[in-house]
Amino acid sequence: MKRYIVLLLLAVNAIVLIALQMKSLGWILLGTTTILLLFTEKHFRRDMLLVVGALGILGLTEINTDISLLHILQMGTPLLLAIILPFIITRYMFKENTIRFPFHHGRKWYRKEIMYIFITAAIAYLILPFYLRNTGAYLNWTVEPGADNLFMLFLGTNGLGTWDEFFFVSTVLAILRKHFSFWMANAAQAVLFTSFLFELGFIGWAPFAIYPFALAQGYIFRKTDSLLYVITIHLTLDLILYLALINAHHPGWLQIFIT
Repeated sequence: MKRYIVLLLLAVNAIVLIALQMKSLGWILLGTTTILLLFTEKHFRRDMLLVVGALGILGLTEINTDISLLHILQMGTPLLLAIILPFIITRYMFKENTIRFPFHHGRKWYRKEIMYIFITAAIAYLILPFYLRNTGAYLNWTVEPGADNLFMLFLGTNGLGTWDEFFFVSTVLAILRKHFSFWMANAAQAVLFTSFLFELGFIGWAPFAIYPFALAQGYIFRKTDSLLYVITIHLTLDLILYLALINAHHPGWLQIFIT
C-alpha cells in the first residue's frame, strides 16, 4: 500500500510543484513523500528517491520559454542534471542498467511506424495552430524577426522535446517500471510529462491532448525499445509547433495553415 501512496504523491506533487507552481505546498508534499519512503523497502526507497530528487531539481528550475542564451544555460543545466545524476547513480553506485538510452530499433522501421509519424504530423498540423490562437498560448513564446532569433527558437523547441523523452520516458518511466506494472508507471510518468509542459507554456486545454501523447510515447518506447523513434515522433510534432508559433506571431510570414 505504501508504494501506491508514494506513486500517487509523486503524481500530485508534479501537478502542485511544477504545473501549478504552488511552491510551499509542493515542497511540503515532496518532504512528506521523502519521509514516507523511509518506511519502505530499501531498493524501492533508493529508486524512488531518485525521482523525488529529480522533481526537486525541476521545482528549483525556472521553467519557461525564454530563448536567451543565458536562460538556456540556467534552465538547461539543471534539466541535464535531472537526467545525468539518476543515470550515474543507478549505473555506477547501484551497479544496475535500469536507465538506458537505446538509439536503435534493431531492424528497419515498419511501414506502420513511418505512417504513424506522418499521422502525428497531420494531427499536429490541424490542432496546434488552432490551439495556440484559441488559448493565447502562443504569447508564452517570443518570436522575434531575424535568423538568429528563429534559430534559437528552433533550437529551444527541439532541445526541450528531446529532453522530454530522455527524462520522462527513458529515466522516470524506467525507474517506475521496476516497482509497478507498466500501465501504472506509464500513467504516472505521463502526469509528470504533462505537468512540465503545462508550466512551460502549454496552458488551457493542452493537458487533455498532452497526457494521451505522453502515454503513447511511453507505450511506443516499450514496444520499440528505440529512443530514436520516440524522439523522431516528438520532434516531428515540435517542427509543426515551431512553424505554428511563427504563424501565430507573424501571420503574414507563413500562410500554410488551414486552422
